[in-house]
Order: sequence, then structure tokens, then C-alpha cells
Amino acid sequence: MAEITGSEIIARCLQKEGIKDLFYIMGGPMLLAEATCIKEGIRMIDVRHEQAAAFACQAYSRLKQVPSVCMAASGPGVTNLVTGMANALIDCCPVVALGGSSPLSQFGRQVFQEIDQVELMRGCCKYVDRLMNLKRIPQQINFALQKAMSGKPGPVYLDCPGDMLYQKIDENLVDWSYAGRPLIDSRPMGDPRQVAALVSALQKAERPVIVSGSGVIWSRAWNEMQQFVEAAGVPFYTTPQGRGVVPDDHEYSYLAMRSSAFRDADLIIVLGTRMNYIIGHASPPRFGPNATIARIDVDPAEIATAARYVDIPIVGDCKAVLGQLLDGIKGKLTPNNFKAWRQKLHDGEQQKRTAAGANRPAEDGDIHPVRMLEAVRDFAKRDAILCVDGQETLNFGRQTMPTFAPGHRLNSGPFGTMGVGLPFGVGAKVACPDKQVIVVHGDGSMGMNAMEMDTAIRHKIPLLIVISLNGGWTGDPKREKPGRDLGYMRYDKICEALGGYGEYITKAEDITPALERAQKKVDEGMVALVNVRTDYRARYAGAAFSDYST
Repeated sequence: MAEITGSEIIARCLQKEGIKDLFYIMGGPMLLAEATCIKEGIRMIDVRHEQAAAFACQAYSRLKQVPSVCMAASGPGVTNLVTGMANALIDCCPVVALGGSSPLSQFGRQVFQEIDQVELMRGCCKYVDRLMNLKRIPQQINFALQKAMSGKPGPVYLDCPGDMLYQKIDENLVDWSYAGRPLIDSRPMGDPRQVAALVSALQKAERPVIVSGSGVIWSRAWNEMQQFVEAAGVPFYTTPQGRGVVPDDHEYSYLAMRSSAFRDADLIIVLGTRMNYIIGHASPPRFGPNATIARIDVDPAEIATAARYVDIPIVGDCKAVLGQLLDGIKGKLTPNNFKAWRQKLHDGEQQKRTAAGANRPAEDGDIHPVRMLEAVRDFAKRDAILCVDGQETLNFGRQTMPTFAPGHRLNSGPFGTMGVGLPFGVGAKVACPDKQVIVVHGDGSMGMNAMEMDTAIRHKIPLLIVISLNGGWTGDPKREKPGRDLGYMRYDKICEALGGYGEYITKAEDITPALERAQKKVDEGMVALVNVRTDYRARYAGAAFSDYST
């Protein structure tokens, strides 16, 4: 009978599970597993930092709504994954990481790179496990993927001790029955009584709004959400990560009236998103103190521990519950019910957008970041995937660049991790090779994973990268923040040195022509970077997410 190693079992299982792409950095004791994955036909994309592997996975999963897989060597290789896994946990993203570790038989003897990686990962993962028995590896691989996607998605870590990876077993003794077992695609429906209560609340309401998030993306409920918005005539707003589930330019979208809508709404439907700081915990003063709160979420613990009392809690899958609501409002509700409310928001929107000086930043030196972002907005295809990272870049980008397709807006998410932009771009382009992927980076955050340009160039992953080069971290009109200045780095030259295409822009009128030239290079299969010198004084002044800022 043929013998097989633990490493080979892992690779065969991943292939049977349908894993097509895997992000990693080579290293022991994972080398044989990585080499065997290549033999199994899995596309192996080696990045330049392990956190970038986890970030790339996150983008890949968000776009395809499937688990993604990354690998790392033992010790520092695994510890470098921690930030990426923590970001995936807070973003509820099903990243599955396999990390090599010291031999199980030698634990406690201070062998090479020994550290308890399972405990290290426990605080930043939904579930952790360790290979202990070669016979059970197919079960553990499948369990990792199942747990990553079940209920509220989240990251999973699987520890792979070196002796388990290189130990051999008769392949007929391995329990292969779990390999490739389909992932459970559960669609729990909401309690009919609570769904009826929400329909009743809608009938009584005068000023309802929907606040949706990534749960709509994970349940692939964008069609149902748009149908409900249109059938009920309810204005909608999304979290930054949830944009595009209904196009930002939909007639019931009033982006400039977000604060007013939240404050004046008498019924707030929180759909597939957490009541965290991103939406001000749905609490006063940002939201009206007397508003009725309805919440739809697949995780009962999320509703039970909400920061504000939920009047109408509905535990269920977004897609299933929206279907129930569509049935429930038939003959009871039409868009005319909220015509006056929508008209008020529409009028306010028009007034804000046509006010003197609206969206026209003053420029008496370097280019204002909004001018650069508007150029990207006007240049991007309607279904472009935007990966946005930085501080002023991220904040100004939220108000400047719309999104029209579900999952096509990627940013640092609720954990606020900087450095995600370029790895997100790599993962996004691997997941959706036929889409235009534009990475819009601040220069500070760009420096954190800038060498992923090399990853994209080596693996022929054509990206368009646009840098807001304001000379450092954050806008700093008075130049008083410690450690703020980084200088005006020529990232375009770095891209050229790595084998890509670069341009340096100092005049606003030159941005669009540069984007067009860069995109032409991208269409030819290159990575292209447009480095735009922007005004260091430009400081975003919108709603604050915390009591302090950088």
C-alpha cells in the first residue's frame, strides 16, 4: 500500500475542497505541503509578508463569498499572520490559515521557533485547531472551512506541527470521507411573529431607513435588498464595507443626507451589520432617541448584546428574511407611503450638492486629495473594484467615490487596519481577473505593504495603483504631529524598479491623462502606479469615529 505524508494529505484535501488559489510565504515545516499544493493544481501566490497573505485572502473571500486559504511557516511566519487574522475577525471574514509549528513530540523542550501558536491565535480567530492525527486531517480541513463560513463568518487557524506534516501513513487508513464535503449553506428564516411586527412597524412609520452591512454580501442578498427597497420605498444607507449591494446612485439613495436621515428616522432597520462605532451604535445623538429599532442578523448573540435596545429582533439570514418581508408587505405597503420622507431627503441632497463651493476644494498649492479622488471616480468603470486605504484618502474617498456592485468596495473595515490596500488589490484581482481593480492608497499606508507590488508584478496580476502623496501620515495643516512627516517618496520609481509602470503627477489637469496611460499598461498585463502629490494641509472634517484621531 502507498504511504502518504501529512503534508500531502493537506494538499489533496485542499484540492478536493475546491481551493483554487492560495496565498503564502515559503518556509519550514510547510515546504512539502506547499510543493504538493502546486502538484495538485492549486495556484500558489507567494507574497512578501504573511499579513499580506491574510489580507489578500480577505479580499478574495469578500468578492467570492467563499472561504480562502493562506499558509505560513512556523514561529515568526505565523505571528506575522496575526494582524491579518485579527482584521478578518473584526470584519467577519472566512480566512483559513494553516501555520507550520514545532514538532508536537518536542513541545516544551524549547525547540526551534517554539511558541504556543494555538493560544496566540485563539484571541483573533473564530476557531482554532491543531493537527494531532493523520487519519483525521481531512476532517479537520473540512471542519475549518465549515466553521469559517457557518453562521457569522470568521477566520480559522489550523496549527500544523512539523512531525505531523512529515509523518507517513498508509493512505487507505486516512478517513477521506470528509474531504470535499459540501459546505453547509444555511438560510435560517426569521420568526414569523417578528417579521410581522416589522411589517406592522413599517405601516405605522413615517420616516424609515435601512442601514445595511456586509451580512447582505455574505448571504448574497443584494437582489432581495434592492427589491425590498423599491417595493417599500425605504431610503437606504450602507456601511463603508457594505457599499454597492444596491448601487450608490439608486433613486432611493441620499448619501449627502446620511446624518439628517439617521437623526430624523422614526424606524431604523439594521440589516446584516453590527451596531458598532461605524454607525454610532445606532444610538443618540446620531440616531433619534425615540426611533424604533429593528434588527436582522444571522447571529443571535449580536442582537442580544446590542449597544442599544432592539425593539424588533429578527434572527435569520438576510436573504431569507428579506424574502419574508417582501411577501409580508404585499398589499400593505407601497413606495407612496414614504413619498414625503424621500422628497425631503431628495431636496436636502440637491441643496447640499449645489451649494456654493460644494465639493470644490480650494487649491493654492498641491492638489487637494478630493480632486485626485474625483478623477479616479470619473475614470473608473462602473463595476470597478476599489481598494481604498489610508486616513485622509479613506475618509475623503467615502464621500467622493461611489460603488455600484456588491462587494466591490474594500477598505480597512471596522478594525481600522492600515496597509491593507495593496494586498486587497492582489486578492481582488486574483478573485476577479476580468474586473478593473484600482488600489487608492495614502502614502503612509502604502509603505506598510509596498513590496506587494513585487508580488503583483511577479505573478502577472495587473493592478492600477493611485497614491495620494501628501508627505506623511494624515493631514497635518500645522505640521505639529509627532512622526507625521515621511517625505515625498517616489513610489512611481519603486514600481518602475520592480518592473512596473510609474508616473509622478503634480498638476490636477494631468491626473486623468496619467490614469489613462496607466490603465493602458494594465490592460497589457503590467502593474501601473500613478503617484499624485497632494496637499498635506487637507484634513477630513466629517463625523468622527472615536474621541480622538491621528
